[in-house]
Amino acid sequence: MDARERLEQQRDETRRRLAGLTGTYEAVVAASYDSNADDEHDPEGATIAFERSQVGALIRQAREGLAEISAALERVEAGTYGVCERCGQQISEGRLEARPVARLCIDCASRV
Repeated sequence: MDARERLEQQRDETRRRLAGLTGTYEAVVAASYDSNADDEHDPEGATIAFERSQVGALIRQAREGLAEISAALERVEAGTYGVCERCGQQISEGRLEARPVARLCIDCASRV
């Protein structure tokens, strides 16, 4: 599988995860409407607020991941995919297989 295919597959998986998380978030928000709105005194209020916060954080991570994938696809188009943005050396194939959106080689990433 080449870089473009790997990135497109990752993008599709991330979009599916984002859709599922968005549905979960909407369900948690809807559940809070049906419960006592006084989180301070409702024993379930803290749980609902925590779940909403957790799912919201996962949604933000998925959106950031989509942005990273888009940037990597732009690097593929520009012919700079697989080149470390810091030192200009090639990023190892193993690193790109493990982290297709990598912008830095292992050496530069370990210095960050």
